Amino acid sequence: MSCCALTILVKIWVSLQELCFIGVVSNLSVAVSDEALKAFNDLKLGKKFKSIIYKLNDAKTEIVVDSTSTEDAYDAFVENLPENDCRYAVYDFEYEVGQGDGKRNKIVFYQWSPDTASVRAKMVYASSKDALRRALNGVGTEIQGTDFSEVAYESVLEKISRTTGLH
Repeated sequence: MSCCALTILVKIWVSLQELCFIGVVSNLSVAVSDEALKAFNDLKLGKKFKSIIYKLNDAKTEIVVDSTSTEDAYDAFVENLPENDCRYAVYDFEYEVGQGDGKRNKIVFYQWSPDTASVRAKMVYASSKDALRRALNGVGTEIQGTDFSEVAYESVLEKISRTTGLH
């Protein structure tokens, strides 16, 4: 085996070790807690909540409810997203349709990974997102936010408008 081939193999091995360390490989099978699913169904079917914020438990093995809110104000929901840590969230987004055509609701899923979060947290949350998304049936739009401007009401409304054909 040549020196270059050995160097490449060592680099690959080190990269795999780093992935394991930050949790990407070890978190491919994250579970969604029963409480997390119940809260979502309460939001979707019972309109018990306006928003739910989810987080990974300390062991990074399960997605659990961080907080719920009945507060209608969108700004209050955004203020509950942590500045320096990742979260998932669901919000029952209400918006006006056309001119006088009434109001509509769309359940929006958020993957919140602020620029100020640690690389490890971003990687773990990115690798675990699909487990939660697959479990939440009925989500209409998905938003990925790295700063508060990307989850601002107008930004989300614009994305909903593009995906539903409203202009």
